[in-house]
Amino acid sequence: MSTEHRWSWIILRLKRLLPGVGVLCIGAILARAIASVTGVTALLVAIALGAILVNGPGVPDRLLPGLATHNIWLGAGIVLMGASLTLETVREAGLVVLVVVVAVAVLTIVGIEILSRSVFGLDDKLGSLLAAGAGICGVSAVVAVGGAVRARETQIAYAAATVLLFDAVTLVVYPIAGELLGLSDVVFGIWAGVSMFSTGPVVAVGFAYSEVAGQWATLTKLTRNALIGFVVLGYAAYYTRAETEGRLSVRTLWEEFPTFVLGFIALSIVGSLGILSPAQLTTIDTAYSWLFSVAFVGLGTEIDLGKLRNTGIRPVVVVLVSLTIGSVLSLAVLTILF
Repeated sequence: MSTEHRWSWIILRLKRLLPGVGVLCIGAILARAIASVTGVTALLVAIALGAILVNGPGVPDRLLPGLATHNIWLGAGIVLMGASLTLETVREAGLVVLVVVVAVAVLTIVGIEILSRSVFGLDDKLGSLLAAGAGICGVSAVVAVGGAVRARETQIAYAAATVLLFDAVTLVVYPIAGELLGLSDVVFGIWAGVSMFSTGPVVAVGFAYSEVAGQWATLTKLTRNALIGFVVLGYAAYYTRAETEGRLSVRTLWEEFPTFVLGFIALSIVGSLGILSPAQLTTIDTAYSWLFSVAFVGLGTEIDLGKLRNTGIRPVVVVLVSLTIGSVLSLAVLTILF
């Protein structure tokens, strides 16, 4: 292909992508504006806007190529998110908190896997996405594991929407429960960090309770977030082996491995080394926050209510049961330990 033809192909490709990408960007800006006024999580608003578009006026064919790029923005956001997760964060949290975090994460993941497969009969990959989202770090874990196991877009979108629904609910319920139960700042902060799903709501709830609670909630949640790499690798290995009839080789695993996870781990190591300045970390946090907002407008367009009716309310019930058990047990343990 000559240079002239190559440039013509690039320009043609950009022209095809720009309308849809433009819709994603406008949706992200609108979602964050609505969130700033209503207090609803911007990612939840972004998914809602995408869902309204596809279930309302519909998506014109000329927008489809650009909307399909949301996977790229998701991968980029996950990579950048790695910079905020450091090994030092885990060390500072202390052994007791680390044990509680790991125990609740394992209980949640195993519990949801059992409930989704054996009790409610959900698709295996949908159950795994719900388990990762509830057990580790909300929508970030959903999309990371979704890429690792090659889940369908509808599964990722539905799992993300389910997790974000509970983010919105726990934002209201947890502070009320904390006040009614008279929880100390430390217990409340660790409880929120160990049992709520996404980082944003955890931090918001923690600092709304008190400064100390906010610090403990943030520290605990980041410790829990650090488990995402192990969970992604575990699920990637499991599904790769299952889908190759047990013949799992290093080559096969590498071919199936989502490359963005390597970037995520690399930036996590960089963040642990203290190379990045506070200003750079702030810029990175802002960048991946915007990337997620853009991406989730696209994910929202995957929520076709007509197609999702077959799934029904079962995923919501699965997560509700797991959240109830996990939050009650973790609170009981924390009350005894602290």
